[in-house]
Amino acid sequence: MNSQAPSTPPAPFIVTAELPGDVFAWADALRRAHFPPERNKLKAHVTLFHAFAPSLRAELLGLLGRLAGEYAPPPARIEGLMDLGGGTALAIRSPGMLAIRAVIADHFHGALTAQDSHVPRLHITIQNKVPSAAAKVLQAELGPALRPRDFEFPGLGLHIYRQSHWEPLGTWRFRGKEGG
Repeated sequence: MNSQAPSTPPAPFIVTAELPGDVFAWADALRRAHFPPERNKLKAHVTLFHAFAPSLRAELLGLLGRLAGEYAPPPARIEGLMDLGGGTALAIRSPGMLAIRAVIADHFHGALTAQDSHVPRLHITIQNKVPSAAAKVLQAELGPALRPRDFEFPGLGLHIYRQSHWEPLGTWRFRGKEGG
């Protein structure tokens, strides 16, 4: 008789751009109000990479720490809404964060998934997996009241994907002098 518990397959790592507290609180409140509650397992976030292989953990930890030490918090702007088809997101413009993401992507060239090989449209999802008509209603409701909002990304985050939940593994705050 084998007394060992079944092993859990290694889980992938997710890299995020961390949000400042005020932007996070506002976006997370929108997410709680408009995301289908039975599917809302996450807090508001900006995903930079969706799935790094578990074997890259040590390399990721070192690179994220190094980049946080080199780069200043990159400026960003919430410019409006993004139609996700079956959802709605806050569209973010941040050439500096995309430049940092490009450094990470270049470092891990050949190890990225197909999804992570493409430059993302930065956003915070506030509604997803709803009928397109419901998304259009929310966009019509929120769009006229939404004003551009400037902020700086304070750091990078690393999470491990545990089925529908993300387990935070660390946050690296930008403290460098190089513009992002």
